[in-house]
Amino acid sequence: MSQMMHIDNIPSTPGKFKMEKSPYNRLRMHFSLAKLTFWSFVFLGLIFVFFYRSPASSSPVSSDLSRRSLRTSSYGGPAWEKRIKASAKVRSRNGISVLVTGAAGFVGTHVSVALKRRGDGVLGLDNFNDYYDPSLKRARQALLERTGVYVVEGDINDATLLKKLFDIVPFTHVMHLAAQAGVRYAMENPGSYVHSNIAGLVNVLEICKSVNPQPAIVWASSSSVYGLNTKVPFSEKDRTDQPASLYAATKKAGEEIAHTYNHIYGLSLTGLRFFTVYGPWGRPDMAYFFFTRDILKGKSIPIFEAANHGTVARDFTYIDDIVKGCLAALDTAEKSTGSGGKKKGAAQLRVFNLGNTSPVPVSDLVGILERLLKVKAKRLVMKLPRNGDVPFTHANISSAHKELGYKPTTDLQTGLKKFVRWYLNYYGNGKKSAQ
Repeated sequence: MSQMMHIDNIPSTPGKFKMEKSPYNRLRMHFSLAKLTFWSFVFLGLIFVFFYRSPASSSPVSSDLSRRSLRTSSYGGPAWEKRIKASAKVRSRNGISVLVTGAAGFVGTHVSVALKRRGDGVLGLDNFNDYYDPSLKRARQALLERTGVYVVEGDINDATLLKKLFDIVPFTHVMHLAAQAGVRYAMENPGSYVHSNIAGLVNVLEICKSVNPQPAIVWASSSSVYGLNTKVPFSEKDRTDQPASLYAATKKAGEEIAHTYNHIYGLSLTGLRFFTVYGPWGRPDMAYFFFTRDILKGKSIPIFEAANHGTVARDFTYIDDIVKGCLAALDTAEKSTGSGGKKKGAAQLRVFNLGNTSPVPVSDLVGILERLLKVKAKRLVMKLPRNGDVPFTHANISSAHKELGYKPTTDLQTGLKKFVRWYLNYYGNGKKSAQ
């Protein structure tokens, strides 16, 4: 149990429209309508693929989806409701009450702990699927329990459960982090992305628009929405209509869905585009994580290079900086304006990049890990596969800095040092299997 006694350095705190009289207005309007039509067809197409394919008994993809997205466990009763109320109780003067979906995930755990430590009411929700080692999620759950955060085991697609939670606690905010992550896995199990990232998001928004009062919602989009965009650094104003993976397409669809629920129902929505988050308690499917595992085991690690021997780089962002951005988004979120599913006035709609603004070549990442682990990596240089990965990411965070006061402070060397310390403590110098 000693490996779970700390969570390295989690922070305890965290225009008017003017119509232009221009001959191009009509062209712009047609272009906007074309974009809306395009993404509507994308969304409907994904829903069609998910809901109207062959039965699970004859479809390995459907069967795998069922296995990975666990059904909601039993719930209800006075004791269960008492635990929920105790976890969601606000203990600070100006605190908020937050439902955190995906609470046993990497970002969800850190955000939940930070909220609880500053006196906010926090209730977690997670389905504990086996996309990666569920025991790591259970260890995070144990950490949350010790912090005073109760995690309800259930699925975001379970409308009955979500309604029940809102009946018990009138949440002021929802931090929606539950999602099917990963770019490459979409080629194996595309249905899981539609199930979680589209159907799941819609279900959460449906519940939120119907309750009274409506909560303000902050949710996780992704830097992947920039897709094949070549303009750097990536700005929220840049085009995002060229996704390079199904994961990116579902996150882009999520942003369009958020716009719809904001426009029709008055939900206050803030989307956060995370850039390659890393740190203690991270995800085993991320490169920095499995590089560490394989270097310690003496296995070769793939170092991808772009076309013409180009460099593959990522805007690695340390978890503490991401947490600060998440809390700032919650703190600056305005109230939703709807009631009983009906819009009463214009509501806040925002999207922010949360990155580090300092892209680092993946080969440099490996070099830092070699020095920290004191082990030479067996590098296997390979061409970047056509599986949804992009050559580089680079965040423009000027909007987040202006509106949220967001300012990342952790460089990759410092962040990886903290991660490696946690990893060696948790897995015991690689002796314990990191799946």
